[in-house]
Amino acid sequence: MSIRVAIFGASGFVGAELLRLCAAHPELEPSRLFGDSQAGSALAAVHPQLALAYPGAFVERFSPDALTGIDLVFAALPHGQSQTLASEILGRDIAFVDLGADFRLRDADVYQQWYGEPHHAPELLDRFVYGIPELHRAAIAASRCVAAAGCYPTAAILALKPLVDAGLVDPASLVVDAASGVTGAGRALKESSHFNTVAESFSAYGLLNHRHTAEMEASLGARVLFTPHLLPINRGILATCYGTATREMDAGAPLEALRAAYADEPFVHVTDQSPATKWTLGSNAVHVTARYDPRTGRVLAISALDNLVKGAAGQMIQCANLMLGFDERAGLSTVGVYP
Repeated sequence: MSIRVAIFGASGFVGAELLRLCAAHPELEPSRLFGDSQAGSALAAVHPQLALAYPGAFVERFSPDALTGIDLVFAALPHGQSQTLASEILGRDIAFVDLGADFRLRDADVYQQWYGEPHHAPELLDRFVYGIPELHRAAIAASRCVAAAGCYPTAAILALKPLVDAGLVDPASLVVDAASGVTGAGRALKESSHFNTVAESFSAYGLLNHRHTAEMEASLGARVLFTPHLLPINRGILATCYGTATREMDAGAPLEALRAAYADEPFVHVTDQSPATKWTLGSNAVHVTARYDPRTGRVLAISALDNLVKGAAGQMIQCANLMLGFDERAGLSTVGVYP
């Protein structure tokens, strides 16, 4: 029997990606598509690329009654909005995968520190599992509610976590420089993501206090200086990460630590080469590499992923597969689109 899925934020980029991936999933059936900004519109008008996969589908405004008969909820909403929905969803015992930041942090005070406003459902924080399957597979499989990790944190954490755990880098010394495609800013119109602003340019933003820093520090048990950058491409993240080595080591020791950590992971490719965003386009794959530099005494780690797939919709589906007892790889590809 198919799993009936409701998608919040169906009119956005991540919503479209969820629908694209669900169309290839053997068990997930998108049944209710919520999106206030496009409520009443045919899905084919909002996302023409999905017209043949979902003929007759419409985007609608949410009402609680629309959750009747739903087995799984995906929420791809701006931070703050899932807090108003979570009680209704969890009260109906519906499996819930949230991509927003609302339930990624365990402490309401930490949430307020980084997001500048109080958390309105702090009593629910402990019920959510942080959603990076490579690190929290068993906990995700045992949970009914998962807070899928952000795109930047996923890239940085997967590159650095094995190195921190192996004691190869000083956890107080970590630096993450990461660049994302423009889709990471969402579909809403804003000057910072206009074509004329982004094209033929490269810029940093969120200096010193970007909100995703909190996720990185919590997952790595480390102090992180994170600087995000905006790339003039549609999609993809490249994270270049640095840390002070704890000792002299063979130049390949960090790479071997990654190989050991991810040897059995279906979506992580450890490579001798320096990864590129194009390698992961459209796939749920992450490509990672690492080196020790004896001249500076530092370790370098690099990861590449598609911010809309492994950084968003693909990770959500990977989590849902675990929660519902499906093959973790169902509906997800390891193959990038090239050229």
